[in-house]
Amino acid sequence: MSTLLRRTAAAAFAATALAVAGCSSADEDATAASSTEGFPRTVTHFRGVTEIPEQPQRVVALDTSFTDAVLLLETPLVGYVDYRESGFPEYVGDAGQEFGADAEPVGKVSEASLEKVVTLEPDLILSADVRDGDRYDQLSEIAPTVFTETTGPTWKENIRLVGQALGKEELAEQKISEYEERARAIGDEINAKENNPTVSVVRFAGEPTARLYRTTSFSGIVLEDAGLARPDSQGPDPADPANIMNSISPELIDQADADVIFVSTYQDGTGQTSDAARPFLESPLWAQLDGRTVDVDDTLWMTPVSIQGAHKILDDLADAFGVDRHEI
Repeated sequence: MSTLLRRTAAAAFAATALAVAGCSSADEDATAASSTEGFPRTVTHFRGVTEIPEQPQRVVALDTSFTDAVLLLETPLVGYVDYRESGFPEYVGDAGQEFGADAEPVGKVSEASLEKVVTLEPDLILSADVRDGDRYDQLSEIAPTVFTETTGPTWKENIRLVGQALGKEELAEQKISEYEERARAIGDEINAKENNPTVSVVRFAGEPTARLYRTTSFSGIVLEDAGLARPDSQGPDPADPANIMNSISPELIDQADADVIFVSTYQDGTGQTSDAARPFLESPLWAQLDGRTVDVDDTLWMTPVSIQGAHKILDDLADAFGVDRHEI
C-alpha cells in the first residue's frame, strides 16, 4: 500500500472513530436527558405550589394510600406509615420488594416521626391535609412536599397528582385505565348473567350501629365503576355529598338488603367487633333479608383506597358471581 493510501485510510479511520464517539456521547446525553425529562417541575396541589428539582428517587409517603400509589408507579420508596400489620400488605404484590425493599416505617398515620423522616433524606414527601395539615410547613422544610386535601373518595385524583409529582403521569393514567376497563368487563358479565343485580356493602366496625357504604366510598366507587346497581340506602347522601356511609341500628337492617350483600368485619383483636355485630346478626330481621350474604376481607375492602385494593374487590366480585376475573 502506498504512503498516500495509508494516510487516506488512517484519516478515514480517525473520522469514523470520532463519529462513533460523537454518536456514543450523544446517545449518553440523550439517555441522561430522558431520565430527568420534565424536571425541574412545578406541581400545584392543595396547599399551594411545590418546586421539584429532579425526578424523585427517595419518596416518603405519610398515608398508606400514597404508599400504594408510589409502589404502583414504580418509584423507590424509603419511608411509609404503618399498615394494620408490620411491613407491606400482600395486595401490593412484588412491587413492595422491588421498589420498597429499603423502605422503613416512620410511625402511624398522622403521627409520623419528623426526626425519622429527616434521617431518610427524602427528595419528595407525600401526604394529605386531613392527615398532616398542621405539619405541612415542617415537612416542606425537610423536602419538597405535595398534599392532597383528603384520601378516600378522591383516590383516583390523588394517584394522578402523585403521577405529576413523580413525572409519571402517563403511567398513572395507564394504571387507572387498566383498572377501569377490568371493572367494566367484570360488571358487564355480572349484569348480563344476573340481570342487573343490586349489591349492598355492610360493615361491622365495633360500633352499636352497622355501616352501609355509599356510592361515594372507596368500595362504592369500585362498584360504580363496574356498573353495579346499589340499594337506595347506599346512594349519595343528599344532605352531605362527602358522606361515605349510612349508619343504621339493628331495627333498620332491612336497609342493607340487596340481591348480594357483601359483609365486612373489622377485626380489632379483642372481640369487640363481634360483640357489637351480634344484635344485627342474631336479629330475626337479618334472617329475613332476601339477599345472599358474602363475607369479605375488611383489610381489602376498607383499608387500601388504591388501585391495588380496587383490584382485590374486583376479584371478590367476579368470584361471588361466578364470572371471569379478567385478570390483567
